[in-house]
Amino acid sequence: MSYRSNLNETHQRAVTDPSSIGRSVVRTSLQTRFHPRFTLHNAMSDNDKHRARIFLHRGDLVQARAAWEAAVADDRASSNSQALSASLGNLGNTCALMNDLLRAEQCYREVLQIQRTEGNLTAVAHTLVNLGNLHIASDHPERARPYYLEALDLMRRLQDSRGLGILYTNLALQEARTGHWAQAVTSFKQALDHHRIVGNEEGLAVTYSQLGKCYLDQGDLLGAERCLNNASEHYIKLGNEPAEAAVLRYLATVYEARHDQTSACRCLDRVIALDQRYALPELQTDLSHRARLKQAE
Repeated sequence: MSYRSNLNETHQRAVTDPSSIGRSVVRTSLQTRFHPRFTLHNAMSDNDKHRARIFLHRGDLVQARAAWEAAVADDRASSNSQALSASLGNLGNTCALMNDLLRAEQCYREVLQIQRTEGNLTAVAHTLVNLGNLHIASDHPERARPYYLEALDLMRRLQDSRGLGILYTNLALQEARTGHWAQAVTSFKQALDHHRIVGNEEGLAVTYSQLGKCYLDQGDLLGAERCLNNASEHYIKLGNEPAEAAVLRYLATVYEARHDQTSACRCLDRVIALDQRYALPELQTDLSHRARLKQAE
C-alpha cells in the first residue's frame, strides 16, 4: 500500500503512507510557526536547519541527518523547547527515510513528551500518527493501532477533518494488514468523507487507490474497478501521471480477472506510454504483461 512526514523548524508532516517509509511518498503538512530568538545557539541552529533543507532537497540524507543532529544539539543547549521539538521531528523524519526506524522512534517519543507538556494537542495527534506509521513500517501493524486510536480521539475533538482523512486511511491500512477487511473498508470510507469535506484531491486519489486494492484482495472486482477508476480520475486532475500508471496497472489486473482482455490491454497501452515518458522501471514488465494478454485474445 502506498501511503508516508517531514518536520522542518516550522512544520511537522503526518505520514500518509507508513508502508512507504524509506521510499518516495506523498505527504501532508501541518504547520507550527516559531519566533526567531537572537542568541548564538539559535543562530547556529538556524544555519544547521538551512543546510539540512538544502541537503534534503538534493536527496543527501546522510548530510541532512548530520545537520539536523547539529540543530538538535544547538536547540537543546538553548533550552528552546519548541525549536527542539521541531528539530527532533525533522531528525526523526530523516532517520525514517533512511530506514533507521529505532532512531526515528526515539526522536518522535521525545517530541511527543515536549508536545504533551506544552499541551499542543494538534501536534500530539500528528506525532502519534508518525509513531504508528513506524510500527507499520517495521512490520508490526498491531502495535500501530493504539497510537492511531489515541490520535483519532484527539482529532475528533479538534474537528480536524484534513487530519482525520489521513488518519482514517492509515488506520484502514493497519486493519487491512492485520486481516480485518470489513473494518478496513469502513475506515477507508470515513477517510473519503473527510477528504471530500476539505477538498483534499490527493487524499481522495490515494484513498480510492488503497480501497480499490483492498477490494481486489478480497475478490470484489466490481468494487475494485469502481474505486480504481475514481483514483485514476483524481490523479489525472492532479497531473500525477506516474501515480495514474500505478493505478492503471491494478485496473488492468481487475479486467484480466474478469476475462476482459481488451480493456486490460487498453489500460496497459496507457501505462506503457507513461512508462516511456517517465522512464519508469516497470516498462519491461508491463510490455510482457500486454504481450501475454494479446496472445490470449
